[in-house]
Amino acid sequence: MDGVPAFVTDPADTREAIMQATYLALCEHGYADLTIQRIGDEFEKSKSLLYHHYEGKDELLLDFLEFMLDRFEETVPVDEDAGADAVLDAMLDHVLLAPHDGERGDFFAALVELRAQSAHDPAYRDHFSRSDRFFQKRLAELVRAGMDEGVFREVDPEATALFLQAFVGSTMFMRATSDQDEDVGRTLRDEFDAYLRCRLFVD
Repeated sequence: MDGVPAFVTDPADTREAIMQATYLALCEHGYADLTIQRIGDEFEKSKSLLYHHYEGKDELLLDFLEFMLDRFEETVPVDEDAGADAVLDAMLDHVLLAPHDGERGDFFAALVELRAQSAHDPAYRDHFSRSDRFFQKRLAELVRAGMDEGVFREVDPEATALFLQAFVGSTMFMRATSDQDEDVGRTLRDEFDAYLRCRLFVD
């Protein structure tokens, strides 16, 4: 499965097996209908391990989100020797052009549900606040690298990173919560390319 971390298909240890079970159950049931029992149904080892480590589904899901954040780079296929412009292209293709149906679509929809908990749950809000800062920092580093490589214009890295993250986040939200024409990703990609040519790319 393209863009799916290795733990989903080949967990290396017990924790990864728990994360695999959480991922599969989340894709199938979403947040609202998810229970520890349903996660346990996807877990090949003793279900008592889940109750030993986690008091409830939210504690497990927050650990799952941290786990995914630590491994987010596994989900975006990028050449290790690629320049900053190629890395940005790969990230945008991953969000805008990769299919959002089947298991992938279910997972993105579940992530939207989890983020929605932040409106009222301080623990989720804390996680997603830290997650946003993490991605903004990584994107700002990417912009600075592109400026050093001479492929990006001299721009404000932090402001550009914030805009990139806002665009990607809103696109994921829209694709997860509404029925769109199958070409919407291509349309958004083309329009965003126009922005990048005018605002960020040197050539």
